[in-house]
This record gives sequence, C-alpha cells and structure tokens, in this order.
Amino acid sequence: MRNLIVACAAAGSVAVLSGCAASGGLSKADKRFQRGEYETAIELYKADVAKGKDIAMANYRIGEAYRLSNRAEQAESYYKAALDGGVKNADAVFNYGLALKANGKFEEAAAQFQQYATSGTNRTLVARAEREAQNAQAATQLTAMRTNNEVMPLDQINTPAAEFSATMKPDTKELVFASGRDGKKYAGNGEGFNDLYTIRFDDVVKMTGGTVQSLEASTTAPAAAGATPGSPTATPAKDKDAGKPIFNKANTHEASATYSPDGKTMIFARSNDGSKKGFLSVDLYVSYFRGGTWTEPELVKGVNNSKADDFSPVFSPDGQTLYFASSRPGGQGGNDLYKATMGANNRFSAPENLGDQINTPGNENFPAVAPDGTMYFSSDGHPGLGKLDLFRVEKNGKVTNMGAPINSTGDDFAPYFTGQDVGVFSSNRAGGKGSDDLYMFRKKPLKLVTFYAEGKVQEMDTKTGAVAPLAGETVTIMNSAGQKVQEVQAGADGTFKVKLDSSAAYSLMADRPGYFAARQSVSTVGRMPAQDQLPNEMNDIALPVTLTLNKIVVNKAIVVENIFYDYNKWDIRADAATELDKLVQTLVDNPNISIELSSHTDARGKDAFNQTLSQKRAQSAVDYIISKGVDKGRITAKGYGETKPVVKVAKSEDEHQKNRRTEFKVTKINEGN
Repeated sequence: MRNLIVACAAAGSVAVLSGCAASGGLSKADKRFQRGEYETAIELYKADVAKGKDIAMANYRIGEAYRLSNRAEQAESYYKAALDGGVKNADAVFNYGLALKANGKFEEAAAQFQQYATSGTNRTLVARAEREAQNAQAATQLTAMRTNNEVMPLDQINTPAAEFSATMKPDTKELVFASGRDGKKYAGNGEGFNDLYTIRFDDVVKMTGGTVQSLEASTTAPAAAGATPGSPTATPAKDKDAGKPIFNKANTHEASATYSPDGKTMIFARSNDGSKKGFLSVDLYVSYFRGGTWTEPELVKGVNNSKADDFSPVFSPDGQTLYFASSRPGGQGGNDLYKATMGANNRFSAPENLGDQINTPGNENFPAVAPDGTMYFSSDGHPGLGKLDLFRVEKNGKVTNMGAPINSTGDDFAPYFTGQDVGVFSSNRAGGKGSDDLYMFRKKPLKLVTFYAEGKVQEMDTKTGAVAPLAGETVTIMNSAGQKVQEVQAGADGTFKVKLDSSAAYSLMADRPGYFAARQSVSTVGRMPAQDQLPNEMNDIALPVTLTLNKIVVNKAIVVENIFYDYNKWDIRADAATELDKLVQTLVDNPNISIELSSHTDARGKDAFNQTLSQKRAQSAVDYIISKGVDKGRITAKGYGETKPVVKVAKSEDEHQKNRRTEFKVTKINEGN
C-alpha cells in the first residue's frame, strides 16, 4: 500500500521544490526528491543538515519526503526542526499538523490546523485545516470507543515487507494479496516493488495452512462443474509472444486484485515502469480467463484517467459495479472513491464520484462491499484515530468509524469480507512484523448480561437500632411510571432476588401494617459493562437492595434532615425541596397516616419573633407538600419557636443548629385505609 500511495504522491514533489531553480538550481537531493526517489533524497538531505547546509529547508524536505512516501509519523521531528529554524514555506504548519495527527497527538495537531486555518494562504488547505481541526478534537472520543471485534495477525503470511489488499478467488480456498517481499527495491521508500501472491488455505474459515506462492506460479482456473473448488486446472499464465509473465512484471507495482463472481474476470492495479512520466503512476488493468488461461492484462477501458492514479478496485457482490479510488481532478480533494457500472460487451460506464458524504478533502481509498451490500472504505479525512481508518456506510448514508481494535493510530485499510462480520484487512500498526501486515477480524459472540436486584427485607428496633430479617415479606417492583410490574416473596432469611430488564429504572417497596413502607430505587441504565470487561459468555450482575421497615410510633418526632432557610425567610429553597419530596413519597407510600410538620428555631432572638418565624416556615413546608398532591387533611403545620430545644443550653453553633430543625410526627393511623 505504501508504494502505491508513493506513486500517487510523487507529482507533489514539483510543487515542494518550486523556486529552487531561481535560487541556484536543483541539488542532487532535490533532483532525487523531484523524481520521487524519496528514500535516497532523505539520506542526502540529512547529509546537508549534518554539514549545516540550508538546515531549515533540508529538514522540511526530509519531512516532506517522509510524508509523500506515506510515512508522515516519521516526519514530525523534521517539520518541527524546520519551523523552529524559520523555514519559509507557507504550508509547513499544515503538514506539521498531519505528522502530529499520524502520531496520535490530536490536541497538538488541532492547534496547528487551527493556526493554519487562521493564517494559511492556500484556500483549499485552509478549508481542509478547518475540518482536520474538528476531526482532531473528535478523536479523543473515538480513542475511547471499542467494538466487539477481535483482531488476529495472519503471521503465516506476514513478513517484514508489506502485505496488504487481500481478496478470495471465487469458489476456491485461495487468498490473493499484494506484497513487496521479493525483488528490486523501490526508490520511493526503500521497500520492494509490490507483486501479487496467493495462498491456498487448508482451513479457509480459520485461515490456516497452505504455502504462499507468487500468483504467476499458482494461477488456477475458476471451479468448473464437477471439479473440486480450488483445484489447479490451468498452467501458469505467460505472455505468449515473449514468454514473460503476465502478472508480476518487473519494476512495476501490482496490487488489489478483485474477481468477478464467476471468477473469470480479474481487475487489479498496476503502475507503469516510470520511463514515460519520470515516476510511477497507477492504472487499472483487466485480465480474462479464456481457453484455460488468463489473457494479457489490458487497461480497463473508459475507467482510467490519464492525469491521475487509479487504484484499489473492487467488484460489488453481483459483479455489476466496480468501485475504485482515484486522484483525478474534479473530486473533493486528495484521493476520492468512484464507481462505474458494467454495460454491454463488458464495458464500464463513465466513473461517478461517490459524493461528499463519503469523499472529503482528505484521502478515501480501498473500498469494499460486504456480502450484505454494506460499503466500507479507508479514509484519513473523516474523524479517526491517526492515519487511515476503516469506515462503514450506514443505510441512511452516515459514515461511521469502525473503532478499535480494528482501527489504530496507524494505517488501517483494504478490508475484505469472507463472510458476515468476518474478513481480512491491512494495517501497519505497532506490533506487526513490519510495514503493512494482514490481519483477520471477526465480531466476537456477544456476551450476555442478566441484571438482578438481590436484597433483603429487615426490621429495625426503634429503641436499640438493631436489625433483624423479616421472613415472607412481599416486595413490590414498580417501573419508572410507578406501575407495578411484579412481586416477589422474601425467603425465611428475608432475602430475595428478582430479574430486571437492562436500561430500565425501578422502585422496590416493602409494606407491612404498622410500619413505614420501605422503598429503594434501582436502575440498570448505564450499568452495562463493556464487552471486554465481561469474563463469561453469560454474566449475572446483582444490584444490592436493602429494605428496612421501621415501626410507626404515634407522636414520636422524626427529624427531616437538611431543611434550610435563608436568614429571616421561610421560602422553600431548592435543596429543601429535595428533602421535602422524600416526605411526600413517605405520605404516598403510607396513605393511612396523618402527620404534623413542625419547625423549630434556636434560642437566639426574641420569643415572639421565633414563634412567628417557625410557624411561617412550617406552613411554607406544608403548603409545598400539599402542592405535590397530598390531601391537606392529612397534614398540619406547627411552629414551636424555641420552646422545644434538643440541646437545653446551647453554646456552640453546632448545638444551635441542632435546635434549628424541621420534624414530623404521625398523629393518627387510619386503620381502614
């Protein structure tokens, strides 16, 4: 993948070097850079830095060489050194932001993009910088998002060279992929030229067994009627007039093979040898299986653009649409995704851009279509975790990041689905064998969770405070609307267990004549653990509940905690309303009681003033309770002023606070209710 992207980026070298001739011509490093030979150019520019020769610009071009060879993560320190050295390049800040983003430094990247959006001179890059700044800010949330997928490297295939862009031959057990493992090194980045390879798996589901071979040495025909799928029925494809291989030509990149559903048409990406344009460009080629062999590949008619790179083709499941990436003019910017539909005589219609809901000012590459028709692709222009991420197009057209562990801070691209929610993709993430590697992904079976309320019903001794279990009590479970959904009986030891729905709120209540009803709220909303935190396929989660019943003692005062008033006022404050709401619930849960609500002051101030103030406060609290629907005949207000202190001779502020209190007491139990 890196080498194909290098080919796509090489044309940008000319713009980077503009103005060199006017300032003394091109150096040896500049000439290598202009030809897209970035690996050699990097070493020459590093030598210039060591000699103290135009240090700021040399560092900048090292950064550019890394970026244009798809190694932006290695460009960060060179861009920074160039900027610190006062490099004169209008786009340096933007490119530095890209390098920071590639290394997952999203906040720092956002700052650079915002700076460029404010002061940049390239209108196209300014618009992209604004979007990149937003993407970088959104990356923090994406970093925390994990999906129920597992990712496993295909280590029997991967090498220190690049392996990427896999596909399966129809009706066979063969995986076809690109790799730079053999042959001449490409001067763009020092890696090998990409060729096409194949492996025939012993177990295609687990993708195990088999030996990797060059596609040229293992060319097989589509499965014929009565033949064993994947059996070799054709000789290696050769150029009939020269005896040269049809696939994997020297000094070219070949990658991203895709097959028609019948296996008789193969389209892939191939570069030229660089002799015409001075650098490698990429086009789409097609080969047909005819007469027991594959035909000499030819350019796909009506699809390629002579002014652009066209690559990463993929057929739709029905073979009637070809999707691919292109850097052609007229797109949203960078590489865009296009489609062309199959017409008569196997000719494709004019390519159609997939639009700005998918394409961005960044790069969209490597489309894929799952068996159910869902489209996937790679992009660095949508909010992601660093470089290229994998995205899914939802039915409503919304583009969704596939999240970790499929995506990483590296390049994650070129998905291929071998079944529903299972397949192969490519990544140069940390921990691989080197460069791009192939990974198998699959959605893990969803681990299930069952929530339970697990509790006990107990009685509290009003004198000692000791608790004892209550056997056989009925516990009523109500939903958030107050409707009874079920009942459960406590056992001999007062314990009970009841199943709850996920994402639901409940109230559990125990009620016994002569006792205050006990109520506790329980919610499963937001309690579902992440899949990777669940140890088993089936998991029980118990939410503890304790329902304590207290006997009703007539005329025994009970303090209502945390009822505060502003100085010399009796208005019900928000904090007091919260506590009074609990008393409202007590009256609702115990409809057979009538109460007196009393207010008390401390001993400071005049008696008459305290008496009046306490009565107003008590009445204000009662009025609030009545406003919540409680029958006014069940509650009376009484102000006692300073006549009933808890602390007879209060000296400290804490003792005065104990005397300033709100209480209620049950005055009557209506037995018939």
